[in-house]
Amino acid sequence: MNKIVLYIFIIFSFTSFGQELNCNVVVNATQTGDENLQIFKTLENQISDFINNTNWTKNSYTSKQRINCSMVINISNYDNNIFQGTIQIQSSRPIFNSSYESTVYNYIDKDFSFEYQEFQNFIFNPNQFESNLISVLSFHVYIILGIDSDTFELNSGKRHYQQARSILDYSSSTNYLGWNAKDGRQNRYYLIDNILSPTFKEFSNVLYNYHLNGLDKMYDDTKKSKLNISKSIISLERINSRRPNSYIMKVFFDTKADEIQDIFSDGPSVEITNLSSTLSKLAPMHSSKWRKIKF
Repeated sequence: MNKIVLYIFIIFSFTSFGQELNCNVVVNATQTGDENLQIFKTLENQISDFINNTNWTKNSYTSKQRINCSMVINISNYDNNIFQGTIQIQSSRPIFNSSYESTVYNYIDKDFSFEYQEFQNFIFNPNQFESNLISVLSFHVYIILGIDSDTFELNSGKRHYQQARSILDYSSSTNYLGWNAKDGRQNRYYLIDNILSPTFKEFSNVLYNYHLNGLDKMYDDTKKSKLNISKSIISLERINSRRPNSYIMKVFFDTKADEIQDIFSDGPSVEITNLSSTLSKLAPMHSSKWRKIKF
């Protein structure tokens, strides 16, 4: 009996329910000229507690399974509890048999404004708008969860993307920017629209093959892994043939350009003619990086 109790204690010692993220939050208010105001530090602490201590799913996570991510909020203007600025979100996932962490989501949200009173309650309601601050943070949390899940299990991120879409739906009736198609071609609306649209169905497959069949197997067979990564990138041409210059392609290559350059500039050489052609076609904005690929 004592052994059973001890076993249960050990299990619960190493397992947490929910609390899926290990997020470093920074609020930078230098542009306001009042960066030393206590309200900015309070905001930073409240966002950090909210992101890291909310149970976003019903899954169980050990401390080692928590997703490493960061949110850097640059406040450009602050007036009467109205904040304006940008938020950059990054998340990564560990690569098997290495100390390397691969960035899987790198997104700058420029349509970021919100109302905040110091020490106000942060409450996430999956079916109801609470505030634009909560909606924007929660939207990106579920994108992080969806992309991370897709890199480990094929097409497993959909439930998280659907929650992000739900947040977008109930937030789109507000006057805040970024939730509607009319707000521009590069915003939250187009991000989740692209991810969930059948037009871009290869995107989730690429996340899986690039990471699980590519990076995770580098330790065992580097050359084969590089070929798998190359094939996954080339498969994105199907998306481009249906919808040229799509937003999801920009988001993907903004996240992965440096890593792709590093992968194909070192280690055993593989045929890159088709890969180079594809990269130049899909992401010409990163052409300086593609030219540095050596073999």
